[in-house]
Amino acid sequence: MAAESEDGQEKSEEPTAKRLQESKEKGEVPRSRELNTTLILMAAAVGLMTMGRGIGDGLAELLRSSLTIDRRLMYEPAMMLRNAADTFLDALILISPFIALLFISVFISPIMIGGFTMSSKKIKPKLSNMNPLKGLKKLFGFQGLMELVKSILKVLLVGGLGAFLIMELFDDILRISRYEFDTAYSMSTQMTGWYFLAVCSTIILIAAIDVPFQRWQHKKQQRMTKKEVKDERKTTEGSPEVKSKIRNLQMEAAMRRMMEQVPKADVVITNPTHYSVALKYDDANMGAPKLVAKGTELVAARIREIAADNNVPVVSAPPLARAVYFSTELDQEIPASLYLAVAQILAYIYQLKQATSAGMQAPAMPTDLDVPEDMWKGKGKK
Repeated sequence: MAAESEDGQEKSEEPTAKRLQESKEKGEVPRSRELNTTLILMAAAVGLMTMGRGIGDGLAELLRSSLTIDRRLMYEPAMMLRNAADTFLDALILISPFIALLFISVFISPIMIGGFTMSSKKIKPKLSNMNPLKGLKKLFGFQGLMELVKSILKVLLVGGLGAFLIMELFDDILRISRYEFDTAYSMSTQMTGWYFLAVCSTIILIAAIDVPFQRWQHKKQQRMTKKEVKDERKTTEGSPEVKSKIRNLQMEAAMRRMMEQVPKADVVITNPTHYSVALKYDDANMGAPKLVAKGTELVAARIREIAADNNVPVVSAPPLARAVYFSTELDQEIPASLYLAVAQILAYIYQLKQATSAGMQAPAMPTDLDVPEDMWKGKGKK
C-alpha cells in the first residue's frame, strides 16, 4: 500500500531527480547504521592484527619506563608532571595510526551509501519529531519490525559464532599459559585479532540486508503524489499556457525577421496564390541562390505584398515555387537539381530589368523550366 501525504493524497509516483536532489540538500539521504558498525569493527580488527603487536610492545615499554622513577623526580613536582605529559604524548603518538584508521572508516560509510552531505537543516529541531504518536508508528511499523529482525540476527550470529570459536579454540587458549611471556603474548595477540575479525565478519551479512532496505525505505519516503509531480513539471518546464505564449512569440519574431529579408530578395516565385518563395543570389559570396523567405496562404500573400511595395519582381512558376518550398529551408542554398530552373528565372529578371531601363519590349517569361517531378508533385493539395 502506498503512503499518503499530509493532505490525504496517495504517494504512488516514483521520486524525480529534482526531489532526490532537494532531499540530499536537506540532509535526507539513506544511511545504514549496520554498514557503519561493520566498517568500524572490521577496520578495528584489521588494525589490531597489523598494528596490535607493535602498539602492545610500545605501550609495555612506556609503562616500564614510566614506572622507573628517577630520584630527582620524587622531589621535583614540575618534572614529574612534565614526565607524565611526555609519556601521555608518546602513547598518543603510538596509537595514532590505529585511531586514524578508525577515523577514516567512519567517513567511508556515508560515501558508500547516500554520499557525504553536510546540511544545517538536518540538525534543526522539528516539532513533528517530538510527536509520540509518530514515534510509536515507527516503533510498531515495518521499520521497527526490520530493526527487531536485525537485532535478533546480530545476537544469533555474533553470539553463536563467538561461542563456537571459544569452544574450538579452548585447548589453544589453555595451552598459551605454558609458554614464556613473549611467546604467549604474541600468540594471544594473534589469536585475539583473528577471533575479533571472524566475529565482526558476521555483521557483513546483516549490513548486506540493511543497505538495500535503507535505499528502498528512503526512496519510498521520497515518493510523490500525482499533483506534486505535475506541479514540479510546471515549475521546471513552465505551464502549457506560458510555453504556448513563448512559442507564439518566438514564431512571431522569426516571421518578422523573415519578412525583413523579402525587400533584399532578387525575385519572389509564386504558385501563384498558395506558395511564395523569395530568393537572393550574390555571385561574390554565394555558391547558389539562397532562400530568404517562404510561406503558404496568408504568409505567401504577405510576402507578395512586401515584394510589390519594394519593387521586388514577382514571378509565377507553380512547379518551381513548390519544389523550392518543400526542398529548401530558410537561409539555405537551393539544391543542385533546381540550379537550371532558378538560373532561367534569374536570367529572365535580369533581361526584364535591362529591357525596362532601355524602353525595349519585355522578354517572354520562360515556360519550359526543368523541375524534377518528384520535388513538387504530390507534395501538397494546392
